[in-house]
Amino acid sequence: MGALDVDKVVHQHQGWRLVTCMWLHAGLVHVLANMLGLLFIGIRLEKEFGFVRIGLLYVISGFGGSLLSALFIKSSISVGASGALFGLLGGMLSELIINWTIYANKFAALTTLVLIIVVNLAVGILPHVDNFAHIGGFISGFLLGFIFLIRPQFGWIRQKYVPPGYRRPSNKPKHKLYQYVLWVVSVLLLIAGFTVGLVLLFRGFNANKHCSWCHYLSCVPTSKWSCKQQLVSCSANHTDTQLFLTCDDGGRTGTYPYSGNMTDNAYATLCSQLCS
Repeated sequence: MGALDVDKVVHQHQGWRLVTCMWLHAGLVHVLANMLGLLFIGIRLEKEFGFVRIGLLYVISGFGGSLLSALFIKSSISVGASGALFGLLGGMLSELIINWTIYANKFAALTTLVLIIVVNLAVGILPHVDNFAHIGGFISGFLLGFIFLIRPQFGWIRQKYVPPGYRRPSNKPKHKLYQYVLWVVSVLLLIAGFTVGLVLLFRGFNANKHCSWCHYLSCVPTSKWSCKQQLVSCSANHTDTQLFLTCDDGGRTGTYPYSGNMTDNAYATLCSQLCS
């Protein structure tokens, strides 16, 4: 229905799922929790920076979260706006950094924001939570904040509104040098990251094979829960147009459209959905 299904993205040319998955949720509690977060975070940012900049930051961050998730999570589907919401948190952090000189209580604001981010990322180590989408969205939003949420200096603003007859102060640049540097670096990192990520994804790259510990970023096993997915198996037969699956554990059956070029991952996904 538009969820992030890596097999469909890579082998069935459905790259649009990297975007549509952020508009879907797994249930009422899921959508209410995310919209509550959007209510507290999104409205504040939109009032300060406008819906165009915050809307772009939201959507692009969601895409970045989906992209990182697709590189790591291969055997299950993913939905939700959490990656985009973490992008807003990342944008708030970079906005504080790039506009550092205009804030009064800098360190108090930074400490509070970092604490909120750490707590929310820690929730992602629970099973059935796609923390890779959270991390990818946060990194994307953090870089986008340096691009979209930059503020001009107060001195530049004051010199624009000097009344007639008063001496205009010496010309000040609109932004400080460090702001320009962060802007350029962020643009380059975003372009490079998205380009490399998309190329690797459509080549079937599995990041878990190159990072043996990265799966702990999304789920940490404890005595209370396991991070291993339950193994399932199905018996299959087909006609020219239909595929018939029977779950070996329980006997549940399902009928699906069949094409001769179905991959093993497609079979495994259908079997997992049928038996779960």
